[in-house]
Amino acid sequence: MTIAWVFPGQGSQKLGMADDLLSLPGAEERFAFASQLLGRDLLSICSQSNDADESADLNDTRNTQPALFVVESLLVDDLMRQGRNPSLLAGHSLGEIVALYAAQVFDANTALRLLKRRSELMNLAGGGAMTALIGFDRKQLDELIASTEGVVIANDNSSSQVVLSGTPQSVKTVSDSLICKRAIPLHVSGAFHSPYMDNASRAFATELDEVTFQNALFPVLSNAEPIPTCDGELLKERLKRQMTTGVRWRETMETMVEQGIKNLVEIGPGNVLSGLAKRSLKGVTISQISNISGLGY
Repeated sequence: MTIAWVFPGQGSQKLGMADDLLSLPGAEERFAFASQLLGRDLLSICSQSNDADESADLNDTRNTQPALFVVESLLVDDLMRQGRNPSLLAGHSLGEIVALYAAQVFDANTALRLLKRRSELMNLAGGGAMTALIGFDRKQLDELIASTEGVVIANDNSSSQVVLSGTPQSVKTVSDSLICKRAIPLHVSGAFHSPYMDNASRAFATELDEVTFQNALFPVLSNAEPIPTCDGELLKERLKRQMTTGVRWRETMETMVEQGIKNLVEIGPGNVLSGLAKRSLKGVTISQISNISGLGY
C-alpha cells in the first residue's frame, strides 16, 4: 500500500490541540524542552482553558511554529511505535520540517531549535501583506502577476486556491483586479514565502549550515522542489530556498499521483491539506490524524 504522510503548517493551530496527547510517551518531556528553549510555557499556550488573550499567544508565529511541531511530531512518534511507516513525506511550510523529522533527517530537539530561529526571523520580517484567493482564472492571475511588480504566488495550493505575497499595494492591486470568488487578506506580519524574505532566508540558511542533515529514511517532497529524494544535503539546500520560493503544493499533489500514492494521511490539527487533496486527488483515500482516537486508542 502506497501511503503519503503530510503535515500542515501555520493556520491549522487551535487551542486544546495538545490536550489528549499528553498521555503519549515523551509528550511532557518534549513540551518541557520546547518551553525551556522558548522561555515561555508552550503547553499552557496550547491549553484549551486559555482565555482570548492567550489564544492570541498561540497565533503568534514564534509560538505557533514550535507548538505545531510538538503536536505533529508526537503523533509521528506514536505511529512509528506502532510500526506504521510512510512511502512518501511532505509538509506545508513549517510542516516541511516535521516531514524531515519524520524521515529522521534530524531529531526533535534540533527541529525545535531550527523552528525557534525560523519563527523569530519571520516575525521580524515585517512590512508585507498576503491574501488568499479562491476560485479564479489561472491565466488572468498569471498575467496580472507578470504585469505587477512586487507580488508573487507564495502558496500555490491548488488549481483554484493560491496565496499572494508582496508589498501591500501590489497584493491589493492584483486582488482587486482579479475576477475571483473570494479574496481574503491574511493577518500576517510580513510577505512570507516571497523574495521579500531574502534577509530572513539568508540568516536561516546560516543556521541550517550548522546542522547535519542525515539521509532520509523515506523520500521527502520539498516545498521549493517537489521531487522525491532521500539525500540529506539536497534536502537542506531545498529547505534553504523555501522562505523565498514559496510552497508548491499543487505540484506536490501532482507528484503524489505520479508516484502512485493511494492513501494520504494528514497528521496534525485541522483538515486544510485533506480538503485540498479531496478536491485534487481523485481515487486517493484521504484520512486525518489529530488526536489519540486517530492513533487507534
